[in-house]
Amino acid sequence: MKAPLFDNKGVKKGDISLPKEIFEVEISEGLIHEALLRQRGNARISTAAVKTRSQVKGGGRKPWRQKGTGRARQGSIRSAQWKGGGVIFGPTVDRNYSKNMPKKMRRKALLSALSAKAKEKSICALEAFESDAPKTKQFAALLGAMGCDGRVLVVLPSRDDILEKSARNIPGVKTIFAQYLNISDMISAKHIVFLQAAIEKTKDIFAPKK
Repeated sequence: MKAPLFDNKGVKKGDISLPKEIFEVEISEGLIHEALLRQRGNARISTAAVKTRSQVKGGGRKPWRQKGTGRARQGSIRSAQWKGGGVIFGPTVDRNYSKNMPKKMRRKALLSALSAKAKEKSICALEAFESDAPKTKQFAALLGAMGCDGRVLVVLPSRDDILEKSARNIPGVKTIFAQYLNISDMISAKHIVFLQAAIEKTKDIFAPKK
């Protein structure tokens, strides 16, 4: 599998070979979907909540006596059938949306997503971004010259303050370190731009160990 390689001006220099153990594995859409649900579930915070009978104020006394009134017996105005009473089976803040997934399955899902993006020709490589200071306009022009529009994920081998600051104000563009590659960001991106050194870094981190 090959991907186009661009220089600092956005000029295509040729093609670069992508490691087959990362970008040419068998694609499992089921694993990708499961990993995506896991990631989004683990990031979800339970905010919707209702008050149960024990949390509603008032209702400490019996509304009326048990017998002799002709009305149905009631023990508390906090009961669910009363207006303003507690809610039965409603959402609570202690609900846990997190999901478990074995490490080997998570890694295989990640490699499947990378391979799917490579198959779609959505991956390209950049030799480097050279600038003496952060320049958003320059980096935006570089992405335009590379044909990367819409949502773009830029993968870095390590911290690069100039590139990160140049990219952070461009709508739809996100930078990420190779070790933090994840299903959600890759699925959301229309293009994935790897700095040339980040390809080798990704291989070192995620390639199956022999």
